[in-house]
Parts: sequence; structure tokens; C-alpha cells
Amino acid sequence: MTGDLADMRPDVLLWLRLLAQEYFVVICTGGGTQITAALNERRIPFEFGALGRQIATFEGRQIARDILERNQAEIQDRLAIEKISATVIVPVLDVGSVLCHVNGDIFVLTTYLGYDKIYVLTLESRKAAKQADFAKYPKIEVLGFPDTQKE
Repeated sequence: MTGDLADMRPDVLLWLRLLAQEYFVVICTGGGTQITAALNERRIPFEFGALGRQIATFEGRQIARDILERNQAEIQDRLAIEKISATVIVPVLDVGSVLCHVNGDIFVLTTYLGYDKIYVLTLESRKAAKQADFAKYPKIEVLGFPDTQKE
């Protein structure tokens, strides 16, 4: 789930509530927009490569992790209030005691062999590009939510 939906809008909550009634739900939260803004604000350099955002400094990687973990906590809290059962994780792997950030779209692929169905929740404006990225993976379905929530 893109970090741009981490505020748990009513349309996202409704979709998750329905899903959780039938399935074991795991949410991997992103935070790319928030991470980019925080790094730019602090003038911490990064670049995008084939595997996603590359942050050269430990300080920058820690900022990224803090944002992801904050999103995780906020989603967990909201799901608990809403009584929606789901596990919330962040796309950071501990490999030999080294923390390795994983681009959310790459992380989706790491789960492909383990799950029967995978949903990618994104903004409507990004849906077509993500559908193209995941076109050869039949278990992955991309769902687009409106870029702005209607009141």
C-alpha cells in the first residue's frame, strides 16, 4: 500500500474491512512521497536506480525507516480502532544484521511465491504504470484509489 494511503481514508478502510472478512491480510506500507519530502527538506542526497531510491547516508536511511515505521504504527492503530484484523509490515529486511531498504514494488515480488493473491494499493494516477509493471504476474492485482479523497 502506497504511503499516500497510509492515513487510512474511508474508502481504503472499507476495502480492507471487506478483504479481512475473508482473508488473512498483510499490509506492507510505503512512504515514498513522505521520504522524498523529508530528504529534500534536509538536503540529503538520493537518486533513483533500477531497484528504487538509493540513499547514500546512514542518516538518510534512518529517516526513511522512521517514516515507514511511523506509517506502520499509525495504520496499526487505526485498524485496531476499526477492528480490522491485519498484520502491518515495512519493506525493510534484516539481512545478516544489515538493514536493507527494499522498494515497495520490488518487495511485492519477494512475496509472490508465498501468497495466492497480492493486491497493490496505489493512487489512480499511478495505476496504469503499476499494472504495466506487474502485467506478467497474474497473482498481482493493482487497485487505484482517487488521488484526492472526496468529502
